[in-house]
Amino acid sequence: MALNFVQQIFFKLFAFIISIMYAINGGIVAPSTAQPIEAKDPDDVKLVFATLADPQVSNYMFGRYQSFQEACIDLRTADLDAIVGIGDIAENGLAEEYQLVYDEINGIADRYIMATGNHDIRLRLYSQTVSRFTKFTNALNGDGYSMADKVYAEGKLAYTEVINGYKFIVMGSDKTEFEEAYISEEQLTWLDAELESANGEPVFVILHQPLKLTHNLPNNWGNGTNKEAGSVGDQSEEIRNILSKHAKDGNVFLITGHLHAGFSQYSYQNLDGIHSFNVPALSIENKDGDEGGNGSGLTYIVEVYEDEILFRARNCEKGEWLPKWDVTVPVK
Repeated sequence: MALNFVQQIFFKLFAFIISIMYAINGGIVAPSTAQPIEAKDPDDVKLVFATLADPQVSNYMFGRYQSFQEACIDLRTADLDAIVGIGDIAENGLAEEYQLVYDEINGIADRYIMATGNHDIRLRLYSQTVSRFTKFTNALNGDGYSMADKVYAEGKLAYTEVINGYKFIVMGSDKTEFEEAYISEEQLTWLDAELESANGEPVFVILHQPLKLTHNLPNNWGNGTNKEAGSVGDQSEEIRNILSKHAKDGNVFLITGHLHAGFSQYSYQNLDGIHSFNVPALSIENKDGDEGGNGSGLTYIVEVYEDEILFRARNCEKGEWLPKWDVTVPVK
């Protein structure tokens, strides 16, 4: 990613400061290599991707950036077809923060599917967010890649991607919002059409905020009375209805983040045929959950096979599998 002169000066200062902070804190602690990221059946696996939820990399929260760096050391040991970002990539959506993310994950995977979250969009004009996030995603995917050619409408953030024959539908707010997302009628119509064109094949829908009243909402959002708290917002029911319409074969996978919750019984839910996964935060301390409460580095490594899809729980900061929280979903 190209930075202007002022940004380059800032980065040199930032690098100097962070080197001091690392020296004080003992430096980066590399994850263990005893349990490398390897597919369970490398000869038959069709697709392998890592989910990356809520890194919220910051240019002033040095501990969070260090956690992200340590997790990326672990991810670099894997043979990944893709990294799938579930939103809140940057704390404040700053170009400098996206540069930090780029520096750590560039070259880890063959492809990058990046979704926006509320932290990516909430502090600036929507058009500026689109320009900045598009530039970031294009840079990760390399020469010839154009996110603008893939979005459902000009100047938007929702788009489709196909990797190894499997479709990813990336949703994104159609205007600047602070906590929730606004999904327009046009995007809902597009979502319906994209699911229809999948013809019952496994399809992954990427959306930063989960549907309302799922994954222990609203209880784990600190508000037990507002039914929409912590969710995608006003269009939650419409999104769920569209997903349900196409989930009759059990091949619709909804992958969300936003809740900063460690692995628990609420991480995976079957919503009348919709396989809904909520991914813990990678670089922020997860505030609850049976595994990883008050910790970070948690994610799913997803392995797609002809007849099943494995969501394998992992602590990337420690380099450890967490098989208790693995989920295997048969596919037709």
